[in-house]
Amino acid sequence: MKHLPLGQSPLHVSPICLGTMTFGEQVDQPTAHAILDRSLERGVNFIDAAEMYSVPARAETCGATETIIGHWFARTPGLRQKVVLATKVAGPSRGMPWIRGEVSGLSKAEIVNACEGSLRRLQTDVIDLYQIHWPARNVPAFGALYFDPSKDKPHASIHEQLDAMADLVKAGKVRAIGLSNETPYGVHEFVRLAEQHGLPRVATVQNPYCLINRSYENGLDESCHRLGVSLLAYSPLGFGLLTGKYDDTGLVGDHGRMALYDSMRKQRWGRPEALATARRYNALAREHGLTPAQLALAFCYRNWRVASTIIGVTSVAQLDQCLDAWDVALTPELLTAIDQIRWESRDPAQ
Repeated sequence: MKHLPLGQSPLHVSPICLGTMTFGEQVDQPTAHAILDRSLERGVNFIDAAEMYSVPARAETCGATETIIGHWFARTPGLRQKVVLATKVAGPSRGMPWIRGEVSGLSKAEIVNACEGSLRRLQTDVIDLYQIHWPARNVPAFGALYFDPSKDKPHASIHEQLDAMADLVKAGKVRAIGLSNETPYGVHEFVRLAEQHGLPRVATVQNPYCLINRSYENGLDESCHRLGVSLLAYSPLGFGLLTGKYDDTGLVGDHGRMALYDSMRKQRWGRPEALATARRYNALAREHGLTPAQLALAFCYRNWRVASTIIGVTSVAQLDQCLDAWDVALTPELLTAIDQIRWESRDPAQ
């Protein structure tokens, strides 16, 4: 896999990124380290984490993912230099008061302190890509469809957030910055203010992008393309719906996050329409001699909009399956069929 640049930053990463939110919940430390070893062995040099991980979020496991990665770095001298490390500072509390309390506006002090905590857990001196996990301001995100100005609350300005990032970059603790779960307005404002005030320019936006949620294509793709901001696509398998594992049983049983955790089924990925549409894509894959996961991953891997696709796994075997899908190419006929389903079903997991 040829390494690609992230935005206008000096970072170059593999087009597949290892997402680690399962580490510390579904995945214990020995298995996580085996997954990390195998990932690096197969050419993946990009790792993504967050201060709030593991998922589903609990006070008991907050920071566990970063701690596991830190232990991996400490195990072998020189290992840290082989990877591009990304992590994220959580935005205002979304039912997670154990991070910074219920009232948080993502102030400069909060961002700097959060970064210091991540550096300690990760046992490193620098974070290559430091991202704002979700906006400080009120936005429709995580399944909300409409902007409601009546929900606005006090929060740190984008300028203040960029100023915090500037301090971290100047101190050598962060190399590049990014956003996550952002809107076209947010990306434009971060870039505009950075250029106006000589502050760090965002290199990436990490948003959901998969067959059952292509909302990124509703304007944000043009913004990022013209502004030179790279997409890191998360949930390419739609929280497992696009693997086919739930086709027969529905969101029940003892396998997969959606079956194991009731809180997951209450999110956008748990909508009946999302599963119904995923079943259509999964059937389409089988009609063309592919597994559902191969179709879903190849859709992201070969998409001009995506710089790197973030995969999440719970075993080395799952990792290998995801990486093997890199060799799958989708025909024009198949892409047309994919677009037809989207035309009829839109983005049920938006």
